[in-house]
Amino acid sequence: MNQYIETKQEEFQKGIEFFKKDITSLRTSRANPAMLDGIQVNAYGTSTPLNGLASITVPEARSIIVAPWDKNIIKDIEKAIITADLGVGINNEGDKLRLTIPQLTEENRRDLVKKLNEKQEAARIAIRQIRDEVKNNIEQAYDNKEINEDDKFRFIKELDEEVSKKNDKIKEIRDSKEKEIMTI
Repeated sequence: MNQYIETKQEEFQKGIEFFKKDITSLRTSRANPAMLDGIQVNAYGTSTPLNGLASITVPEARSIIVAPWDKNIIKDIEKAIITADLGVGINNEGDKLRLTIPQLTEENRRDLVKKLNEKQEAARIAIRQIRDEVKNNIEQAYDNKEINEDDKFRFIKELDEEVSKKNDKIKEIRDSKEKEIMTI
């Protein structure tokens, strides 16, 4: 692997890790605390991640319990969850919130797969942007006579192979998530 790809390898990996984390918010038929990861709650005059204000537990396969450490902000948490539009039922039990995950219909599953495809495309675009940076660095090095023409084309070929591997990894993750969504 050439030095131009190596310098951006961490960014490629971060792109894939972000995609993995991003799709955890797509719900399947099972309760998963990661569904709530991106939720920000406006409490105490500032925006705070939900998991910093409450404990989140999964007592059974189709429900999540959100128990705030300060009972005075339960309405703020409820509002943030409603705003997040996760498609879950919310029951305020006074000291905690119970989120129930409804059974997914065929239409819901198809909508989730569409969202999954959008997130996949965003991840591919991020990888493509990193690829463009590396390619520009290679061409700049060639223009500055730091590398010869053979090296330039060899480095670009290696770059395209590496990007292809990263896109295959993203597709593999996406296919796995689609299978999870479509499983009844």
